[in-house]
Amino acid sequence: MNFSFKDFLALEVSPALGCTEPVAVALAAAAAAGLLPTRSPEHIRVRVDGNVFKNGLAVIIPGTDGRRGLDLAAALGAVAGDAGRAMQVLEGLSPQQVEQAADLVGSNRVEVDLDPDQHGLFIQAEITAGQDMARALIQGAHDSIVNLSLNGRKISDSPLLEREQDVNSSPLHHHSVGHLEAWLKEQSLSSLLALLQQADDQDLAFLRQGVDMNRKLAEYGLAHASGLGVGQALAGLAEEKILNKDMLLAAKILTAAAADARMAGVSLPAMSSAGSGNNGLTAILPIWAAGEFLDCPEKTLLQAIGLSHLVTAYIKTHTGRLSAVCSCSLAAGAGSAAGLAYALGGDVQCITRAVNNVIEDLGGVLCDGAKTGCALKLATAAGSAIQAALLAQRGVGAVPVEGILGQSPEQSIANLGRICQEGMTQTGATILDIMLGKRSL
Repeated sequence: MNFSFKDFLALEVSPALGCTEPVAVALAAAAAAGLLPTRSPEHIRVRVDGNVFKNGLAVIIPGTDGRRGLDLAAALGAVAGDAGRAMQVLEGLSPQQVEQAADLVGSNRVEVDLDPDQHGLFIQAEITAGQDMARALIQGAHDSIVNLSLNGRKISDSPLLEREQDVNSSPLHHHSVGHLEAWLKEQSLSSLLALLQQADDQDLAFLRQGVDMNRKLAEYGLAHASGLGVGQALAGLAEEKILNKDMLLAAKILTAAAADARMAGVSLPAMSSAGSGNNGLTAILPIWAAGEFLDCPEKTLLQAIGLSHLVTAYIKTHTGRLSAVCSCSLAAGAGSAAGLAYALGGDVQCITRAVNNVIEDLGGVLCDGAKTGCALKLATAAGSAIQAALLAQRGVGAVPVEGILGQSPEQSIANLGRICQEGMTQTGATILDIMLGKRSL
């Protein structure tokens, strides 16, 4: 079983409109609603795992004039979502559709239940209309629809379904993300660098689309002080000469501003990485911002971003798609550091130092759900990525015999995965319990 770089991009790098957890809930609801003979949902019930529940509690949904909640996301998907658009399922919402969905929520016809027995990514939507009941299940990845049924009868011929197929066939369908993850987890940093060498002009053009897409979010955030306004505030501090706009601050400004806009529900897509839009912001924008300070061809910067995506996805095969640790800081931060080290001409040893530096620096950053405050974490991650790469170029690297680092980058990442999968289980439950205590606020 082998994957090309082009396969990787098709499976792990894609546009996403809105925070991926509520959007995935909307996708499940839209897929179920699309099976009904008449699309007039009367009752919606959604079951999700704890991490999806956590990430959907506070984040604003695009196109809803500041509204939040997984219940509304489910209602929007059922009423107006186009499941064929995957993670852009809610694109083009009208005010009337938003009000129709809000009425469903307001009349207590939407239930969202936390399923404590589910520990991987899990979303099940069940929709009734008259005598009909449709169900859709997403599992493993945000856009991976693994089961559809109508009135208890399993649907097996829907183009939305994940299919078991020959992953060596071409073209590769997006439904093989599980196969890719299993394969990717067995790779090494050296093999990822070899995979990157397959990137052709078409791949680089696609990577450039991701730059442009995420920069538009940053430009909006800077212009409108969206969300917390972290990016605009940092830019203002630079203009007032309180802070110096060096490479590190430029990366923090661009990345934070994009997160400000995205977490505020601006109706602009992000180019995601490994199933997360915010991962995509951190994987791409710090490298692009650093490029303004480097004598570096655009092709090299785009290759660096390609490596950033690869390392981000590789780390997430160990930590999990969602966990109690902030993947935007650790996975994408380390990916971005690896990419910048590559752009600076670093060899595999230099890139290893960059990855280890981020793991040592940000190893304890918690994920407490998607929200406007994510801009603060993305600013930190961007700064850490730049610092890690620059220090690595100077030969500075966290010592492998200390802390959780291993003797190789693969071992360091595997150790990080153990912490996320084994050590942080109770932490995740405690974070969720704290957040649930604030639902009435």
